[in-house]
Amino acid sequence: MKHKPKPPSLQQIFETQIDYLAVTLRPRTVQGYRMSIRHLLRYLAMRYPRIHALEDLRRDPHVLDWIRYLAARDPLLSKASRRKYLLCVRRLLIDLAASGQYRLQEGLIVTTDLPRLDQYLPKPLSPEDDQLLQQYLRAQDDFYSNALLLLRHTGIRIGELTRLPTDCLRHVGGQQWALHVPLGKLHTERWVPANEQVYQLYARLLQLRQQRALATRCNLLLPYCGRGSAYQILKRALQKAAQQAGCSRRFTPHQLRHTYASTMLRAGASLPAVMHLLGHKAIAMTMRYVLVTQNDLQREYHNACQNITTLYAVPQLLTTPSSTEPTADLSAILKSLTGMHHLVEMFRRRLSDNKVRRKIARLANRLVKITAEFRQLIHTPK
Repeated sequence: MKHKPKPPSLQQIFETQIDYLAVTLRPRTVQGYRMSIRHLLRYLAMRYPRIHALEDLRRDPHVLDWIRYLAARDPLLSKASRRKYLLCVRRLLIDLAASGQYRLQEGLIVTTDLPRLDQYLPKPLSPEDDQLLQQYLRAQDDFYSNALLLLRHTGIRIGELTRLPTDCLRHVGGQQWALHVPLGKLHTERWVPANEQVYQLYARLLQLRQQRALATRCNLLLPYCGRGSAYQILKRALQKAAQQAGCSRRFTPHQLRHTYASTMLRAGASLPAVMHLLGHKAIAMTMRYVLVTQNDLQREYHNACQNITTLYAVPQLLTTPSSTEPTADLSAILKSLTGMHHLVEMFRRRLSDNKVRRKIARLANRLVKITAEFRQLIHTPK
């Protein structure tokens, strides 16, 4: 008598599905899926030990109780972590249901279950702190100071900074240079325009790296530490510099990226341009980096008002008598006809009687035809 094979456990089912996803995902992303599933299965084993099949899983009470547990009984988890857990589990459940091998209840995790993330203001350095910090870093002129200045004047991520090769600065024609940023967080590479200051920082870092023992064993521009400690080393160097420079508070390296974005926007760069400089894929992400102050709003508002005045300037009519008689030529007639048509059209748009509006529209159309005839006379060779 043949025994039926033992059905796979929930752990095995989810692990198999994660292995499928691992073909196209990064290792850290796959690790996030495994952590999310472990958290869910650990909770089910504790509260509902009789759940052994996906078909037995219900939104109420199983999934809803787990969501409440994430929010109330695990205070160490941030909203972002809880959202990540829910998104990973929902993706796996949807994929398993789509495979046709399992009959899962629909809507186990819905969009309204995802916690709304807190929206924080951008955190650029104030202009005063930014100036003090840059002056201090330039005065130090050591390896870490120049690395922090390069971070400030290019807006790249700290992970991208640590992966820059020695030939990252490329000549792109004429007097123009650009920093080639390799594949990073969003699986994309990009070019960041470089000015004379960035060129000098790059050249200085090439000089200083020759004094370091690791320089001969790798082709990185910053061969100063292992990958795991890069952030901590630069963070400590930045905090020490901010304290010595007399800044108002402590900073993190990522705030230099916020400062770069806000400075570029305030200097006149468009929002789409800043998005590409930062390597973002959406304007919404860029808006989390830039700080629009009241002074910026006032400047943009008054510039827009001036543009509106220029854009909708009303043509001048030769209707008022003056000491000098108007020139009776074709150009003056054409100018008067153009102004008359504009006034008739503006008057027509203010009328509420549709019958009168249609009649004036016919008159305006005649003015257009008359204007066209005079324009042809001007261009007709004599």
